[in-house]
Amino acid sequence: MFLSPESKRELLILLHLARPLVAGQVLLFASNVVDTILAGHLSPEVLGAVAVGSSVWTIPLMVLQGLMFTVPARVSQLIGAGRRREVGLVFRQALYLALFTGVLLGIALWLLARPVAEALQLEPAFRDGVVAFLHGLAPGTPALGLFMACRGFSDGLSRTKPAMWFGVLSVILLLPLGYTLMYGALGIPGMGAGGSGLATAIVLWIEAIVFLIFLARAPAYRDIGWNIGAMGPDASEIAVLLRLGLPMAVSVVLETSMFSAASFAIAQFGAVAVSAHQIALNVGALAFMVPLGLAGAITVRVGDAAGAGDMARARRAAFLGLGLVVMTQSVSCLVMLVLPMTISALYSTDLAVQAGTVALLAFAAMFQLSDGIQVAANGALRGLHDTKIPALITLVAYWGIGMPLGLVLAFEAGLAAQGMWLGLVAGLTVAASLLTWRLARRVVA
Repeated sequence: MFLSPESKRELLILLHLARPLVAGQVLLFASNVVDTILAGHLSPEVLGAVAVGSSVWTIPLMVLQGLMFTVPARVSQLIGAGRRREVGLVFRQALYLALFTGVLLGIALWLLARPVAEALQLEPAFRDGVVAFLHGLAPGTPALGLFMACRGFSDGLSRTKPAMWFGVLSVILLLPLGYTLMYGALGIPGMGAGGSGLATAIVLWIEAIVFLIFLARAPAYRDIGWNIGAMGPDASEIAVLLRLGLPMAVSVVLETSMFSAASFAIAQFGAVAVSAHQIALNVGALAFMVPLGLAGAITVRVGDAAGAGDMARARRAAFLGLGLVVMTQSVSCLVMLVLPMTISALYSTDLAVQAGTVALLAFAAMFQLSDGIQVAANGALRGLHDTKIPALITLVAYWGIGMPLGLVLAFEAGLAAQGMWLGLVAGLTVAASLLTWRLARRVVA
């Protein structure tokens, strides 16, 4: 590969930042993998309840993650502009915003769990499992917001390893706790899907509290202006975070809600169909953690360069990041095409679920490149504080093209789950094309 010295240096910095970010994203998502595997070995009904419940939970999760995407973008631009002492104010206001939003979303999740499950017209036992899962998870929503704020703050300072290690902690805690609460052990009765949600909520609070203590005490964070600016909520700074973060949240939610809506639609075809969908979606989402982590590194590097007024460096970081994503997602695509039976058997022993999973993994492989490219391009645009047009692009791609096409193919054309997945592929491909075009317009003179 023929790269200039500047590009080689930028590539090394990107890789240095991205490795812990990718590991952190994988470990953050690993809780969902643990839940899915534990549920899959209980029964297709429990797995189906966790699948539908996870699809609902994904919406508040992505609202919080989207809002907190503004933190590393804002922090990195301040660092690039030589304004490190203002970072403490940004972090404090991000914590207020994350906690307030998390409480509201948690209340909404609790109150809407049963109405949503009933609106989906699921079988009674299936429906009750979904409600139990969401009721178990709801108290963990504020903790998730706090964790996202802590991670964004640390990542924006180019300190990306702490989130990775807290991700390790979550997996270590979740596996035995999830098993105990789902299957029953140590005198605790098995709670099935409800135990899965409750275990995740407990682990989220442990992560958030320990991360906050770490940031308050670690020497590396002492010079960021902890005592500068308002100690309580600052309306002007929160307004800046919302102005940047709301379009990011909308963009992320538009994509994830497309997948959630697909789960709801596929649930109409029965527990086996939605279980296969959940496994294939779980595998695709796990692979997506790699470009999502890379996108975080791209945001930091582009934001730092933009804050310093160096658009040539911003351009290098953006397109080198896109190149890395193409490489990683090509590997993910190949794995899904070559090892579908091995992957499906890991998640479930039910032969019907395995067969359905194998069919859907082919579609998951198809959108690996487009999904990776769209999130990387969006990450670069976040670093430039360009969030409104990308949100409009995702609206058109996911809900103007992907979802309608998927519904037509699934129900009108009779392709069922496979038709829905073809719609997902189309939506992601359009988003990747338009976001890359937008990025090129912003960084190429």
